[in-house]
Amino acid sequence: MNSSIDINFEACINEHSHAIFRYIFSLVRHKELAEDLYQEAMIAAYIAFPSFKQETKVKNWLFKIALNKCRDYWRKEKTERKFWEEKVYMYEEEIVSPAPEEVCIQKCEQEAVTNKLKELPEMYKEPLLLFYYHHRTLVEISQESNLPLSTVKTRMRRGKEKLLPKVADL
Repeated sequence: MNSSIDINFEACINEHSHAIFRYIFSLVRHKELAEDLYQEAMIAAYIAFPSFKQETKVKNWLFKIALNKCRDYWRKEKTERKFWEEKVYMYEEEIVSPAPEEVCIQKCEQEAVTNKLKELPEMYKEPLLLFYYHHRTLVEISQESNLPLSTVKTRMRRGKEKLLPKVADL
């Protein structure tokens, strides 16, 4: 990088570093974690600084980077916590095969739900089938159907609402 960018970046950091650190600390409430996230945010800002658009305020841009680093951390923490809460205990449990009667009952119930699902209007049926039977994510469904993600979510919710009374007696 050239030295003028380094000087501009250094001036920005000198001016806003305390505010950014306090902001991160207010979000995570742990000094060492805040220090780590602050350092990650500053590295990301330094790397992205040459592409910084002068129309926006530097302070707002730095706060946004700091917030995104906190969100990344929370996402990662949530995934790790989920692993420990769900996956680890699965390894400790004995693997017990369900009884043949239970397998038959589950298959019958699944077929009944699928038949009720097919009765829904196409706009509600398609996202539910893709999500639950073809294991697509909401983003993938949005891309495949050329619909906004919010529309897919709404159709999923409404489809479930319409399906619930139909399967309540199963």
